[in-house]
Amino acid sequence: MGMITNDWVEPLSTEFRKPYYKDLYNFVRDEYSKTIVYPPADDIFNAFHFTPLKDVKVLLLGQDPYHNVNQAHGLSFSVLPGNDIPPSLVNIYKELHDDLGCYIPNNGYLKKWADQGVLLLNTVLTVRAHQANSHQGHGWEMFTDAVIQAVNAQDRPIVYFLWGTPARRKKAMLTNPKHLILEAPHPSPLSAYRGFFGCKHFSKANEFLVANGVEPIDWQIENI
Repeated sequence: MGMITNDWVEPLSTEFRKPYYKDLYNFVRDEYSKTIVYPPADDIFNAFHFTPLKDVKVLLLGQDPYHNVNQAHGLSFSVLPGNDIPPSLVNIYKELHDDLGCYIPNNGYLKKWADQGVLLLNTVLTVRAHQANSHQGHGWEMFTDAVIQAVNAQDRPIVYFLWGTPARRKKAMLTNPKHLILEAPHPSPLSAYRGFFGCKHFSKANEFLVANGVEPIDWQIENI
């Protein structure tokens, strides 16, 4: 696994020394050695590399990485250029269009969001090829809970997008009165029509940031 080297190291350093993390590390290393695992090992911690803790404005919580070839690269909901846009991201783009008038781009590469302070965090950071949720329950959830707690501890305005039941379960961890929690059904085609469409989370997030003197997010993903 690649190393985290920026300001995430301090709040997460105690996690790296805990027994569960040693077990997780050994499990993940073994999986990469004997089967195909996504994302590539050097990309596992890209969400942290691209979005330092001091820069986090929005936390967008996903579940586990995409499990087909050349999709996952360490950012929730994002796929590398050249791939079809996944159905949930298509619906995110539709909501962005309806909410803020953003045109729907020809790619699903969300690094632009990460570079602006959107922490694109999955609760599980690796997955076996073609086996959704195959790395659940091996320790990643404890690690990413520590990440969420580190964000919760930040003494400045931050927005959370909690989409779908697994993400909404994290609400109990979010206790900072300076932060804004936005909840909706998951943007999956199975559930988007139950209230994700029309949630206007993107404009609500920007209104909150601006009201608190923080530069808003430019949500438009450009064509490649």
